[in-house]
Amino acid sequence: MTATDLPTAQLGNSLDTDAAALTAQIGDCEAALAGLPPKRERSTAQQSLADGLHDTARRLRTRFLVTHAESVYRRLTGDLTERLRLRELVYAAATAFPGLVPTERQIADELRLRQDEKEGREIDQGVFFRAMLRDRIAGPHLLDTMLLPTARAQELLPEFAASGQVDLGPLRLERRSGAAYLTVCNTSALNAEDNELIDAMETAIDLALLDEEVRVGILRGGEMTHPRYAGRRVFSAGINLSKLHSGQISLVDFLLRRELGYIAKLVRGLLIDDHPGAWPRRYRDKPWIAAIDSFAIGGGAQLMLVFDHVIAAADSYFSLPAAQEGIVPGAGNFRLTRSGGPRLARQVILSGRKIWAHEPEARLLCDEVVDPRDMDAAVEAARELLDNSAVVANRRMLNLADESPDAFREYFAEFAAEQSLRLYGEDVLDKVRRSWAR
Repeated sequence: MTATDLPTAQLGNSLDTDAAALTAQIGDCEAALAGLPPKRERSTAQQSLADGLHDTARRLRTRFLVTHAESVYRRLTGDLTERLRLRELVYAAATAFPGLVPTERQIADELRLRQDEKEGREIDQGVFFRAMLRDRIAGPHLLDTMLLPTARAQELLPEFAASGQVDLGPLRLERRSGAAYLTVCNTSALNAEDNELIDAMETAIDLALLDEEVRVGILRGGEMTHPRYAGRRVFSAGINLSKLHSGQISLVDFLLRRELGYIAKLVRGLLIDDHPGAWPRRYRDKPWIAAIDSFAIGGGAQLMLVFDHVIAAADSYFSLPAAQEGIVPGAGNFRLTRSGGPRLARQVILSGRKIWAHEPEARLLCDEVVDPRDMDAAVEAARELLDNSAVVANRRMLNLADESPDAFREYFAEFAAEQSLRLYGEDVLDKVRRSWAR
């Protein structure tokens, strides 16, 4: 049997008729997959059959969503009356349209496996989110939904408002002098990001934006316990590659939530009034400062591109080693081209160029380069500078001019698909195998 032996579903009818045809053919593909051994035990021929089945299913899902994306989204959100975040939306789709996306159980089973042992069902989620974000009705609605404060932040707000501090595990939040100080303390992993840290970051940023006494936000890495950097502050080592290789980095809960959740909130703020005619504005945003100690690698360098004021220690460096890691560096391709120019962006992203804070090109990425001993003073000076209501209004207009919501949406529609494919690229999986062999 080959994947081409399956009959091709006829689409182009009503939503429900096409959904039934989709479910039937995806069911045939799943039945054929169920007859194969687990991926790690398959022969070359068996894996080729599995690849063909997945390809057939994904082409069918894509055709279905090209026609019905808006209708699917309206069905899932009660004609735009309900706000479903990424995770809620994709699993609601699994229930309402069987076969369109993996079920929550299927994804949970995959997350227990090493990256090179998975079927790659997150690619099917990438197909879904590309279609949702491409759509001119569904996309903006979904992006706004991701700007709502999280339930965890709303639960913690009374505690933070009263005490001025919250311990979120890999991140500490403290309010002083009208500023929210976010200190990343994933100390043994050099502040590398994983699913837990993403959740803590979004919670902390929500709290800083919700709290009436906070006027400025400041992000800085804490002191490390890692042997190579013990006692030194580190900004970020980017994505936690160990967790990526072991299959614990999620497309939805990490790679998409990170970009459309906490980083989007740094740029655009929180959605505080759902009405399109809200006055004076629908979003609440505040100025943000980043303090870069030691290095900002990968996701850390991506973060530099969205802050209003970036201070770097003179002995620090920045890099986006996307080619070495094998994945797409979030919005790095989108934002670095604009801030550093296309040539520098290609050198950094495609060739792995490392930029030291003392190099002239570093001034395209940061505002100040100071002696490491003067970092604390520089942060406080920047806090005083940005604690100004005119700064809030002007940073809002600068961000609007710099990054239109539609351009952002269109980029991340393609990112959803490309990143899901990269997670299962043969070069990435080969790194996993070599890592585990060592």
